[in-house]
Amino acid sequence: MKKMLGLILAFALLAAACGDDGDATDDQSGSSTPERVVSLSATSTESLFAIGASDLLVAVDGFSNFPANELPVIDSFSPSVEAIAELDPDLVIISFDPGDLVSGLDAVGVATLVHGTAASVADAYAQIEELGAVTGHSGDAADLIAAMQEEIEELVADAPDGAGVTYYHELDNTLFSITSQTFAGEIYGLFGLENVADPADNGTAFGFPQLSDEFLVDADPELVFLADTICCGQDAATVAERPGWDQMSAVQNGNVIELSDDVASRWGPRIVEFAAAIAAALAAAA
Repeated sequence: MKKMLGLILAFALLAAACGDDGDATDDQSGSSTPERVVSLSATSTESLFAIGASDLLVAVDGFSNFPANELPVIDSFSPSVEAIAELDPDLVIISFDPGDLVSGLDAVGVATLVHGTAASVADAYAQIEELGAVTGHSGDAADLIAAMQEEIEELVADAPDGAGVTYYHELDNTLFSITSQTFAGEIYGLFGLENVADPADNGTAFGFPQLSDEFLVDADPELVFLADTICCGQDAATVAERPGWDQMSAVQNGNVIELSDDVASRWGPRIVEFAAAIAAALAAAA
């Protein structure tokens, strides 16, 4: 899992470096509604289920674990064009192109839709909207987006004022983090929270700086959010055992929040759950 997380982070950095805005690279306008879809993007899989288009799915990637399903699994890191073609899909959705997958599928007449890592909440909504348009579920997608927006607005309005409250968001136990310029950072920003990792990005980390124990102990964040509970087995107890971390305000005050890696890293329908976790942490710390 740690190796996979490293690969995911690498692709996220590459997407940021290339100016990826989360939009599709293939124009699906004017094409007929697909009847057989392969999703090699866990976020897109969740969105397809949420807009009522899951009946189109004939296979998913190994990370597509929500909602629970028994669909055939395709390796998204080294996918076989031949294995995918055997499923006779008319659309394959991917979050990145591992090698020559897009060109290989194009050669056998299979359309692709690339939905890279969302750089903002607006990008996340745009991807859901596009999935709705492509699959003939535009109305369902619009309803989902409206519901997400309303729920997030309510969570922010009802949460304690987070202005000036500092936080650290952990991607893995080698202390890779995010800045406010990332998709997840924007969610924290809705609550007014201040990201201690922001000064660590000198422009070359593309929003994903790697910090150090010394940096974080000195920054002394009031809230610590762990998005590596699944990949790296981190929790409040392991954090407290790190050098100097027992002196950190968040550790001393019991404000180490254990997140689901999946919820915190995917930009689909469950960003509402992510926002709810932030709101709950603020309420508990108030």
